[in-house]
Amino acid sequence: MATRVLLIGATGVFGARIAARLAHDARFALTIAGRTLATLEHLQNELGDPSVHTVVIDVEAADFHNALSSLKPDLVIHAAGPFQVQDYRVAKACLACGSDYVDLADGREFVAGIGGLDAQAREAGCLLVSGASTVPALSSAVVDHLRDRFAALLSIDHAISPGNRTPRGDATVAAILGYCGRRVPIWRDGEWQSGYGWLSTKRVPFVSGSRWVGLCDVPDLTLFPQRYVGVQRVTFRAGLELRRLHFGTWLLAWLVRLGVIKDLARHAHRLRRISEWFLHEGTDEGGMVMLLQGVDESARPVRMRWSLHAAAGDGPQIPAMPAVVLARKKAGGALKTRGAMPCLGLFGLEEALAALADYDIHAKLETIT
Repeated sequence: MATRVLLIGATGVFGARIAARLAHDARFALTIAGRTLATLEHLQNELGDPSVHTVVIDVEAADFHNALSSLKPDLVIHAAGPFQVQDYRVAKACLACGSDYVDLADGREFVAGIGGLDAQAREAGCLLVSGASTVPALSSAVVDHLRDRFAALLSIDHAISPGNRTPRGDATVAAILGYCGRRVPIWRDGEWQSGYGWLSTKRVPFVSGSRWVGLCDVPDLTLFPQRYVGVQRVTFRAGLELRRLHFGTWLLAWLVRLGVIKDLARHAHRLRRISEWFLHEGTDEGGMVMLLQGVDESARPVRMRWSLHAAAGDGPQIPAMPAVVLARKKAGGALKTRGAMPCLGLFGLEEALAALADYDIHAKLETIT
């Protein structure tokens, strides 16, 4: 019997890509959900799969729990961010109807806090997974894959930079603007210190060339010091390909830090539209880079750089990938874990790269001497 999947936020940048991966696959009975019927029907037509159903659903509605229960999903994929301003009502509704749950959250507190539902999830026999996105799902898979090459792993520094022509949605923009200029706790020198969102700017080498990146607030900053015991530093930065957009955001971050702007995230839609004035500039190439440093058994330094390069506008397939991998594992009976947890250790790096093999996305590993 096909696995019944309800995809909430299906018409978004990442949701639409997940829908395309699950459509035309006999393992799934897919229902795409959102708040506007017209956009859902447009996506349904684009998918070209007559078996895909549509349903108008609003996670904020008072009758959301009943609406979800009536659909009887085996798996709910929640792709309707930003998650920084959400609670766990969707996950709790899944518990009530016995469905598994996967979200694409990259909000630090949201992802780290999903474990608060662990006892309820185990009792209900459900799996609730938060953070099935580039971070922490893919980033942790990379570290897990390379961890055995170090006798002691001491630092994890990673960064992402999308191509300027890559589609962006309001939810993603709002998530970034929400921490710009605000205090970000970071693990440095083996203790908690403070940084500020989008500041601490530096130049980082990507496959497509060096780009400017600034400090970001992501789940990895909380989860990695716990998962990789002994690590002394964990940083994550992100940047925009065009200098004018990157440093324009940097300036806004400073205005937030100085108290001139109180709520930058509420301007997300307007600022996204402004950024699209420059869509004809830059490239459709983005990337991710992770620098791991430590020592081997003889206490000699070990430095490894893992890079992921996305071209042809395929960058958004990367954060969409973890949910697809988990859905396929569930359909194949290979996802036996129960409980509520961040998306750590639920799939390996090889599984992730195999799921990206159809796209212009390539990984590279270097040992730095």
